[in-house]
Amino acid sequence: MRGIQKMIQEDRYCVDILTQFSSIKSALAKIELALLESHTRGCVVDAIQGGGGDEKIDELMHVIRASMKG
Repeated sequence: MRGIQKMIQEDRYCVDILTQFSSIKSALAKIELALLESHTRGCVVDAIQGGGGDEKIDELMHVIRASMKG
């Protein structure tokens, strides 16, 4: 983000700044997906096997819905 702030302050070409935004969003989406997968394969599976799966699934779906809102 600091790099983008610097680009704006330096009055860099708008398309270059937008390209950086796109790259950041893509990288964050990949991290978000990896975290969701890890949580699902770990915490959610453990909760299901322990009999408390409904609560964890509800929690996971809440996070996914919030993520999709952007």
